[in-house]
Amino acid sequence: MIILVDMDDVLADFEGEFFNRWRAQYPDKPYVALEDRTIFNIENQYPEDLRELVKSIYNAPGFCKSLKPIDGSLESVLEMQNEGHEVYICTAPLTVYENCVLEKYQWAEQHLGLEWVKKIILTRDKTLVRGDFLIDDKPEVTGAAQPVWEHILFNKAYNKNVTGKRRLATLKDWKTILTKP
Repeated sequence: MIILVDMDDVLADFEGEFFNRWRAQYPDKPYVALEDRTIFNIENQYPEDLRELVKSIYNAPGFCKSLKPIDGSLESVLEMQNEGHEVYICTAPLTVYENCVLEKYQWAEQHLGLEWVKKIILTRDKTLVRGDFLIDDKPEVTGAAQPVWEHILFNKAYNKNVTGKRRLATLKDWKTILTKP
């Protein structure tokens, strides 16, 4: 089985790191608590006059490399691989890519080892990638093709109202959901 796993907010805690930096850098500015998020793109959750500040945080050098692993995620992808599945990190670069592209590779090497650098698929269009499953937090993954994978939705506050998809609350439960028809 080929399992594609998104990096940001499935393996790496993008939201948590953003929130912590926002509160530290802009303590007097309004913020949206993680559990109150309702929109996939963080900047769209904030008023127009704050969006450039939002982007400046996640586009800053060191941001992507510093993301903490989501609890149980690293162990789960290693377990998937050890059980004979082909597992790849399928991740989209930020539009301002100068820092994030290199840092995504550095993050994978730091947390999973050098062999995982070879298992990164970096693309803005995940529908073009072949696999059996894509585990992703994005509510709707669309692109140029009809995907051949099944989208397993990784639970986040901003996708809680999406229906019609199987879900994972944690990667630790991967066996349960990926073995059901």
